[in-house]
Amino acid sequence: MIAEAPSSSSSATALNFKPSNSVAHAPVAPLGDHEAHHFQPFKRWIPWLVPSFVVANVALFILTMYVNDCPKHYVVGGSCFAPFLGRFSFQPLKQNPLFGPSSSTLEKMGALKVDKVVHGHQAWRLFSCIWLHGGVIHLLANMLSLVFIGIRLEQEFGFVRIGLLYVISGFGGSLLSALFIQSGISVGASGALFGLLGGMLSELLTNWTIYANKFAAMVTLLVIIVINLAVGILPHVDNFAHIGGFISGFLLGFVFLIRPHYKWVSQRNSRPGSARPPANSKHNPYQYVLWIVSFILLSAGLITGLVLLLRGVNLNDHCSWCHYLSCVPTAKWSCKPREVYCESTRIGTQLNMICLSNGRNHMFTVPKSSSVQAQLLCSQLCS
Repeated sequence: MIAEAPSSSSSATALNFKPSNSVAHAPVAPLGDHEAHHFQPFKRWIPWLVPSFVVANVALFILTMYVNDCPKHYVVGGSCFAPFLGRFSFQPLKQNPLFGPSSSTLEKMGALKVDKVVHGHQAWRLFSCIWLHGGVIHLLANMLSLVFIGIRLEQEFGFVRIGLLYVISGFGGSLLSALFIQSGISVGASGALFGLLGGMLSELLTNWTIYANKFAAMVTLLVIIVINLAVGILPHVDNFAHIGGFISGFLLGFVFLIRPHYKWVSQRNSRPGSARPPANSKHNPYQYVLWIVSFILLSAGLITGLVLLLRGVNLNDHCSWCHYLSCVPTAKWSCKPREVYCESTRIGTQLNMICLSNGRNHMFTVPKSSSVQAQLLCSQLCS
């Protein structure tokens, strides 16, 4: 499964802080024109981590294409796409319409494959898969979204909090995906990106008092989230990664993105000698409650999910309708994975294989074969 990216239009949810003279009962001395023009209630950070994430994703994609080496490894009749790129040329579009590598290369590079996580003790794939992409189109969509969403958040909250939000949300998305989709492979940063959207929503809710245009921002953000989640019901889109990332990011936002309430901000930024509004604490009581509840829910959810996954639990066995959250079948498409079957005969190092679905046959030279390699060759032959 290749997860789609949230729309980059989410940058439209930028918020404005309340001006310091908007509260009538707080007799704060007005700022001068120069002070008002440069008024910043919170520190602004110079973003460098999100651009570094973009560079890392691009570099890993280039490395993946180098390892893929389509002209050398694509042995079934046909040709690689854009052969002038040499070993960086793409798999035939019938195999990968996103202009990228083969599924076997992605698996080798660290794609999420449940069988390897459960039986191969490779839980690290829950993290590594969020740095891989299925093709150029997939990479561009996710990186543009990351730039539009992530840079603004890093400017507001710094690299530590946004970095943790991104990585943990990506892990949460991978975890929920693995619990429901246990065939094929999954790659992409979509779970982490949905985590950023979830964090933006919870940040708006927990810091409600310090913003001015909050209702417009809330509506805009909710529309963006609903549209992107709705796209996830299409086939071949891992919507469970989207949902898991969003829920993780939403809970993390209450933990990492908490701001002081408005009275405290007004008091801190009032001019010396002026009457200051009373502020007994830095945060409102409801912010502390949300922080504690969210931390407990997130920790319990991630730990429980990881334990269930490592025990080989398939949540589809306990939820008969949950698969509709990731794909809704219609007359236009089916949600069932296409199964391929081949017949093969082996003489020495020669493996003659016939695809039963399209009738194609090919003679492979395979010194040592395994069931995994045979299935891969069958998939190539039937594609």
